[in-house]
Amino acid sequence: MGGSNTSHSNLKNAVLAFLVPLPSILFYLTFLYHYQDDDPNLLSPVWKWCYNHPILLANIFFFFNVNVLFWLIGLIQSSHWMIDPYWTVIPVLLVHYYANHPLAVENKYNVWRSRIVTCLTWVWSIRLSHNYFRRENWQWGVREDWRFTDMKHQYGKCWWWVSFFAVYLSQQVFLMGICMPMYVIHLENKQLDILDFVGIAICLSGIAIAYFADTQLHDFVSRNKKLKELGKPVVPNLDKGLWQYSRHPNYFGEQLWWWGLVILAWNLGYGWTFVGSLINSLCLAYVTVLVEKRMLKQDYRAEAYQLYQKTTSVWIPWFRSPLIGKSKNT
Repeated sequence: MGGSNTSHSNLKNAVLAFLVPLPSILFYLTFLYHYQDDDPNLLSPVWKWCYNHPILLANIFFFFNVNVLFWLIGLIQSSHWMIDPYWTVIPVLLVHYYANHPLAVENKYNVWRSRIVTCLTWVWSIRLSHNYFRRENWQWGVREDWRFTDMKHQYGKCWWWVSFFAVYLSQQVFLMGICMPMYVIHLENKQLDILDFVGIAICLSGIAIAYFADTQLHDFVSRNKKLKELGKPVVPNLDKGLWQYSRHPNYFGEQLWWWGLVILAWNLGYGWTFVGSLINSLCLAYVTVLVEKRMLKQDYRAEAYQLYQKTTSVWIPWFRSPLIGKSKNT
């Protein structure tokens, strides 16, 4: 019976996850349909407003379709799991939204830039979605982010309304901010140049580094799980592969991806778009502190992780400190 209930819950959450973005998608497709049939000057006030305010419209979609709807679903299910898989989906939706908006500049240079960024976003999304579901044993909604669970215990009875701001409204600031380069690349008519290819190379490097780092982490966790099942001592810390050069190479790769997009936008004259990635990087720095504190609370790995902290770079990959060779216990 337990397996049957789990399968039913998994199917229900999967169907729910596919249905939740439909209100925004259908509204946007309706807008595009009306725009194709009518002159922009003859559009009704509602469609004319959608035409003139693409950024505000995207934020309204996010507020009602993600913040409000996801929050209500999270309250009903007592789990705010859905924002995690949708972190990988929303940028894909946004890049297609910006690319198909009537105000997007259409020329051969911009078409290529748009296609490249759209393809890169899909690759990034597939990579991150694969890692999410691999970590969750290919199930939907099994658990929420451990940080949300910690905050739930911290805020107690107030969590039901605090969660709206901590889980959802904050995500709107981060996601809409870091995705701004996806908007501005559709505004300018400029031939692709060397700086564009530098940005593309950085994006691809970030995706590759994050993939290999997360795969190495997954293999490490899987091996430890098997050792534990066999009653054997587990390995306290991952310090092989990319993890011997950085304590958080997956975070580093993720940041490279977003900063690569910033370079593409900067090359078009929209350097201010770096603000979104900067805020996201500062937030991830805070998350890094939380993750490392969590590691140090686990007795079996605390000593090894303390040495790891002293000898290994936090984010940017670099050679280990000579201290690593002075301990036979590491």
